[in-house]
Amino acid sequence: MTDRPLTLMAVHAHPDDEATGTGGILAQYAAEGIRTVLVTCTDGGCGDGPGGVKPGEPGHDPAAVARMRHKELEASCEVLGISDLETLDYADSGMMGWPGNDAPGSFWRTPVEEGAARLAELMRHYRPDVVVTYDENGFYGHPDHIQANRITMAALELTGLTPKVYWTTAPRSMMERFGEVMREFGEDMPEPDPAEAAASAEIGLPDDEITTWVDTTAFSGQKFDALAAHASQGENIFFLKMGKERFGVLMGMETFVRVRDTTGAPVPENDLFAGLR
Repeated sequence: MTDRPLTLMAVHAHPDDEATGTGGILAQYAAEGIRTVLVTCTDGGCGDGPGGVKPGEPGHDPAAVARMRHKELEASCEVLGISDLETLDYADSGMMGWPGNDAPGSFWRTPVEEGAARLAELMRHYRPDVVVTYDENGFYGHPDHIQANRITMAALELTGLTPKVYWTTAPRSMMERFGEVMREFGEDMPEPDPAEAAASAEIGLPDDEITTWVDTTAFSGQKFDALAAHASQGENIFFLKMGKERFGVLMGMETFVRVRDTTGAPVPENDLFAGLR
């Protein structure tokens, strides 16, 4: 036996990612006394500036945006009860094809070996029992999400410490419901480009391919408040327009694919720590 606490490490790309996909599990496991470690890889400098100004527009200052988003990240961590926040502070690369992809210091341009070595140091320090990050496509093709997956899996190879590893995902049934709610709250949304629509149809997985379903509805209020802490980011407004009750119904179930396991716990499972306690 050891006095070391059970530990969850979530590796995310930007400030606010922790709330959207894993806010429920972070709040729930923190409430259960599990140590929760958040690693945020980029500074979020390609996010919206004051007044919703976008990167490349007059008045957008990436350094100022990064400072603002770090404060929001700290507020989100407090809401979720996160034990430890670690920031790698690589420059936000922006969406795929943006000039920021190739900017000096951008996360996308950083050699995987370099990022993995830094993350491996954190893994050796915290010795997580469970690690969560994105799938190989970064869930929806964002370069920083893809890079987060790459450095996480490489760091795991360097350390060999973690019994259970998960990638975030969404059931296709939920994605369909999510699309209906988006249309309900955004009646003037333009029809998507056919290529974009096809790409969106590939997001997530068929329900029967998901290994892990964690019902975090009881913590959806904290998840909502954590997302609200990132008030500078306009894309969060849609979620907040729902109100807490509707948000909890839509976003209360968090789903994952288990990609590494040494416990032999059967799937499907409803607990990332199944087989560890």
